[in-house]
Amino acid sequence: MIKFSRSNEKYGCFSNFYPCSVEYGGIVYPNSECAWQSLKTLDMEKRKKFATYKAAGAKKMGRRVELRSDWEEVKYQLMVNVCYAKFSQNKELKSILQATGEEELIENTTAWHDNVWGNCECERCKETEGKNLLGKALMEVRSKLK
Repeated sequence: MIKFSRSNEKYGCFSNFYPCSVEYGGIVYPNSECAWQSLKTLDMEKRKKFATYKAAGAKKMGRRVELRSDWEEVKYQLMVNVCYAKFSQNKELKSILQATGEEELIENTTAWHDNVWGNCECERCKETEGKNLLGKALMEVRSKLK
């Protein structure tokens, strides 16, 4: 089992906040968080704006943008797609992901209590196991990149 959290820690490149160019849908983003948050809207001008933000700014704006009507149905697959773009376009990151073999990847979100995209291990969240959707998306991408 490999746990990852912040972009400046070991396995930090698995974080969507990790700084690396990601081209998606004809737009180059400074990280995968910006790319994924942009997909919450179908408005191309708004998507382009997300490419100008840092990861935290994109996350903040992603909470404010009007969600596309099918967001709940497509958000996981879009995360897989963005992660695939990130790791297939960045050879060094691809090597790091592939080197994890068959290990389970878990985003440790204890610092921000996210039991959807990761797994929070704090006192208030410990009763509910996180869905770890980012970890699952990364493992799916790792499989596709073999």
